Amino acid sequence: MSTNPARRTVLKAGAAAAAVLLTGCTSAPSSSASSGTPATPSSSAPAKLSFTMGTAANPAGLDPALVADTESFRITRQILETLIGVDPNTGVPAPALATKWEELNNGRSYRFTLRPGITFHDGTAFDAEAVRANFQRWYKLPRKIRPAEGRLPFEAVFGAYADSPAESMYVGCKVLGPLEVQLDLSRPFTGLVAALSSPAFAISSPTALDKGKADEPSQERGGVKLSDYAQHPVGTGPFKLASWKDGTVVLSAFGGYWGAASQVSRVTFSALPHPATRTRELLAGELDGYDLVTPGTYADLARNGMQVLQRDPFSVLYLGMNQASGPLADIRMRQAIAHAVDRRALIDGFFLKGTNEARQFIPPSLGVNNEEITYYEYDPEQSRALLKAAGYDGEPLTFHYPLNVTRAYLPTPEKVYAVLSRQLTAVGLNIKPMPLAWDEGYLERVQSTAKHALHLSGLSGSYRDPDNFVGTLFGAPSAEFGFNSAVVFNRIAQARALPNGPERTQAYLDINDLLARRLPALPLAFPISALAMGPQVASYPANSMLDEVFNLVRLQTG
Repeated sequence: MSTNPARRTVLKAGAAAAAVLLTGCTSAPSSSASSGTPATPSSSAPAKLSFTMGTAANPAGLDPALVADTESFRITRQILETLIGVDPNTGVPAPALATKWEELNNGRSYRFTLRPGITFHDGTAFDAEAVRANFQRWYKLPRKIRPAEGRLPFEAVFGAYADSPAESMYVGCKVLGPLEVQLDLSRPFTGLVAALSSPAFAISSPTALDKGKADEPSQERGGVKLSDYAQHPVGTGPFKLASWKDGTVVLSAFGGYWGAASQVSRVTFSALPHPATRTRELLAGELDGYDLVTPGTYADLARNGMQVLQRDPFSVLYLGMNQASGPLADIRMRQAIAHAVDRRALIDGFFLKGTNEARQFIPPSLGVNNEEITYYEYDPEQSRALLKAAGYDGEPLTFHYPLNVTRAYLPTPEKVYAVLSRQLTAVGLNIKPMPLAWDEGYLERVQSTAKHALHLSGLSGSYRDPDNFVGTLFGAPSAEFGFNSAVVFNRIAQARALPNGPERTQAYLDINDLLARRLPALPLAFPISALAMGPQVASYPANSMLDEVFNLVRLQTG
């Protein structure tokens, strides 16, 4: 099992390409980690250098508590920070806004000591009261701004909000002193500290939350209603928001940042949905780098001396099967679909080398890979037999897939859909294509109660715990899958409370197989994702959990 969360493979196909090295903190604390380094503003002013990053989509919003997409988090990570960080070499929790933490009361309480001397970008002091205000806001989040279906990260981790207190793991956040807070839980969750490193739990300025009426969506952007705060976030990070308009987000370096000084004074994120466009802009010098290299653009990058940085897989692609949609309630139908899919042909055709077939939803790097899992091998004849046994009469099955986007788990959606559709049609299924642009509410559509049968989706992990995958996807009733299994929900709830060790590992191995037998979705691949950087980039902090903060970017200046 690899312990390095980001395998930094660098392709250098020309003399101009520079070596790409990881920079940043390398401490690897235990559960009572401590950093004795005081917070002091960066002593040297940022150089007047800019960095332009090509992204695959616009952010859904910039209030990290209310989004779950990687493009939003890519930006909010630069502006806001979490209590817990991530060690870049091991992926384990590391000090960030909290310098140390301690587990108490048999895992039902955690005490955090906060980093001194920090202010938010608006001048508000970062202290225990600010941390408490954020936790209380998340817990009391009004129903009107929560998604009708699907779960925000707070609910995925803590179970429920203030309007369902008996179901919520969150009890309260106490201020013990100016720089000390205690988080109290109703039941243990072994992965809690790791979960708090997710960008969804970044700490916002309470002053800015109030001023921006964060819980009152008042404006629409890209079909999504956002509050003023969700368009003007304020945190403690190395960058401040300068502007957001027309598919472009611009950040400026925060001169009072407590951490590593940024060489870059201006960061621009440019949304370019098509991989070929991102490649063309990089080769023309309009971009310094872009994320989500595809096999189709790899050769051009190599020929032109660009750098390609590969991340270890920490996402899963799956074919969702909605049990609330007519014939898919029959397990034999879902098994037939599973036997009809040739994962290897899919992976070899449209994913970067190193992508592996997925037989479960938890990436192998988390150490709970079930080698004896129930497996539906590619077997068209068995698929046809199951369809006949289920009495399938040719009823159309809608198949939703996204357009105009590239995801870490899905580099070329249209091509992946085409292959899967051919495979499913070949065994006798009547597939009705349902393409929908990503920016037009694709995720909302497939996660809603609207009738849908099959869909392509995936999950990119944001913290290193198995619950990040199976708990997020299958820990509660889901309209996405029409899935409501008390057995599965109870098993996941029990596993997350177990201490790290063989018993917890075995619990997740059993959950993997239970999900394979219930088949709410078919895992397809653990994709390799990669970034492309121009020769002017000397160092980029690639990370499998996408914990990539741009004050650590280094550019060639000679």
